[in-house]
Amino acid sequence: MSTSIMGILNLTPDSFSDGGRFDDGAGSPDVAAAVTEALRMTQAGADLIDVGGESTRPGAVPIPVAEEQRRILPVLEELLGCGITVSVDTRRAATALAALECADRCGLDPRTLTINDVSGALTDPAMPELIAESGAQIVITHNRGDSQTMGSLTEYESLLEDVTAELLAVRDRYLDAGARREQLILDPGIGFSKTHEQNWELIRSLESFVRLGHRVLFGASRKGFLGSVTSEGARDTATAVLSALASQAGVWGVRVHDVQGSRDAVQVISKLRR
Repeated sequence: MSTSIMGILNLTPDSFSDGGRFDDGAGSPDVAAAVTEALRMTQAGADLIDVGGESTRPGAVPIPVAEEQRRILPVLEELLGCGITVSVDTRRAATALAALECADRCGLDPRTLTINDVSGALTDPAMPELIAESGAQIVITHNRGDSQTMGSLTEYESLLEDVTAELLAVRDRYLDAGARREQLILDPGIGFSKTHEQNWELIRSLESFVRLGHRVLFGASRKGFLGSVTSEGARDTATAVLSALASQAGVWGVRVHDVQGSRDAVQVISKLRR
């Protein structure tokens, strides 16, 4: 099976790469522009669109849950109405519930919706039960702390072993709540509570995460550690190379800004496999 492409749609003013792209100039999302971009990414080969309303870059300031929902729900409803498969990038159970209710209003099975939660060990206590009851899919990301503190939490005794153990500990909270294994997608959390060199070390070990028996999502698109080996303008090229590597390792999906580049990369890997 070919690696899925998750296209990034940030409805934020402060995301590190594309913040403010879909602002209407008055502090609200430009719904039409966001939907147009989602359709463009879908036509370029995105299998699903990841919609986020809060930046989780290092140093980002958290926003109220009401503001997060104000940004994403109007766009989400339009995308679902267009038949686009969507994931919702949120660390809050209240926003995940609002997204599930939006899907229900659109007549969709909640199991078609994915919640992409990067909060790691700080997972909202209500999230595992919500996922178990709804049947929605959940991306469980390795992370320590929040956007304000993650940069200071990069000490590991053994990077791969510690990340794996901490990721599976969060996974087990979902299983204990009654979620099924097939609902769960694991993400090693590239760029979250890791140094540049630690990111590279985990990328070299992607197959170890695939062997855990869950689908794996890989997200390194345009992240700062790529600047240690390439120029600013070449980060999409570097991302496509890593998408090919991740596909070769057997990951389920890659989360990217430049859909076409990564789609081409994983198609090459798919061809080589055949």
